[in-house]
Amino acid sequence: MKQRLLSAIALLLIIIPIIIIGGNIYHILVTIISMFAFKELIDMKQAKRVLPLAIKAFAYPLLVMLVLNNHISSTFVYLVDYRIISVLLVTLLLPLVFYKDYDKYNIDDALFLIGTIFFLGISFNLLILVRNYNINYLIYIMLIAIITDTYAYIGGMLIGKNKLVPAVSPNKTWEGIISGVIFGTLFSSVFYYEVINSNINILNLVFISGFLCIIGQLGDLVFSSIKRYYNKKDYSNIIPGHGGILDRLDSIILVIIAFTLFITII
Repeated sequence: MKQRLLSAIALLLIIIPIIIIGGNIYHILVTIISMFAFKELIDMKQAKRVLPLAIKAFAYPLLVMLVLNNHISSTFVYLVDYRIISVLLVTLLLPLVFYKDYDKYNIDDALFLIGTIFFLGISFNLLILVRNYNINYLIYIMLIAIITDTYAYIGGMLIGKNKLVPAVSPNKTWEGIISGVIFGTLFSSVFYYEVINSNINILNLVFISGFLCIIGQLGDLVFSSIKRYYNKKDYSNIIPGHGGILDRLDSIILVIIAFTLFITII
């Protein structure tokens, strides 16, 4: 527990100032984190079979291109450069012709890489776009994920009895999830109302915040199911006491994706 706490404090001391500063240093941080997250998923897949080095060498730059798409924009735009998509598809699908041994590289590998790059690339790109647009929106999203996770853990520990999805996450309970959603909705809604927009319809705000809290918990379960599929406890051990990048960002990734549904109306 002590190691976990010290790691969390160290991370916050590094990350919070960079989020506040924003700009290129923030873009670089997000890009580096995305690459570590990508490595964690690749390493999980490679526990069953190693991917060709040349393919991986091309995959990382493709991820970076997607993460940094429109990274200098200060307005929130629903736009992905189709040239990036074209390069991504061509680069990862064409090698299928040249690898005669399907045990080295096959269509499953190509689709895994394409899907993973799209998933992580868009998620981390949104972390940049939302910060550029309004730092308070990013804080709102982080509050939803962190407060919901925290109170889901506390609620599950104190009153949790009924397991949610034991096959995916043995420790999660319905009581914990409900506690997390209630407090996550409360804290994030108050922050949004007091800091971002006090003219918003309260019922709309509570509904959207509650929905995003639920999405955050489902995101946790999605990433837990991936670990269960690959028979792993953590994505990595890069953060002492916490596991990997994706162990910490699982909720935030799904929340920020879902948030794009509401950014123009909230």
